[in-house]
Amino acid sequence: MEKPRNSYYAGHRRRLKKRFLEGGCSGLHDYEVVELILFYALPRKDVKPLAKQLVHHFGGVHGLLDAAIEELTAVPGISTHTALLIKLIKETGPLYLKKVIQDKPAISSIDDLMEYCLTSMGGLKDEHFTVIFLNAQNRVIHIETLQKGTVNQAFIHPRMVLEHALNRKASAVILVHNHPSGHPRPSQADISLTKTIVSAARMLDITVHDHVIIGGNTYFSMRSEGLLT
Repeated sequence: MEKPRNSYYAGHRRRLKKRFLEGGCSGLHDYEVVELILFYALPRKDVKPLAKQLVHHFGGVHGLLDAAIEELTAVPGISTHTALLIKLIKETGPLYLKKVIQDKPAISSIDDLMEYCLTSMGGLKDEHFTVIFLNAQNRVIHIETLQKGTVNQAFIHPRMVLEHALNRKASAVILVHNHPSGHPRPSQADISLTKTIVSAARMLDITVHDHVIIGGNTYFSMRSEGLLT
């Protein structure tokens, strides 16, 4: 006798959940990760076809999580309820990673910060300028986005950066901003702004450890490239 279709779906869900519990996402296809998300938004439906459609439409899990609510709900079968769940999952990652780096005894290298920066800024559609404030022991005091701009540029005044650093009693800062184009190489304006901030910060005995530019899933470190002088 043929099993009822709802029995088949239940068995498939159990098996997929078991695979996730045993190996995490690393052993799953992108569409299977999306299936797991959709299980909780659409509990009584075969979500595999929709998961595959979403992965194809947005170019993978990363593109799906970066999509705006309006882009998600434009896909047939995705309600506002489902779109909100997807965005909630996207937003919890940066919250977790921010807490992790704030709880570290000290930031020992740029790699300690990049997972957070890439997760929180890599998929943004407009430009954000964020400053990571550190104390004398290189421990993170605070992380704050000081300016949000258009898709082409974010306007940030060096005085704003330094005022916030003084208010936070920071001994050092790391500057981070994103290029929505996906290309992380700095423009001449980026380099000029950085040199101005470095020069002004030095007079206040504040160190600029780096200026990192996020572009999609990659980043450019001005310090690593010898541009932070």
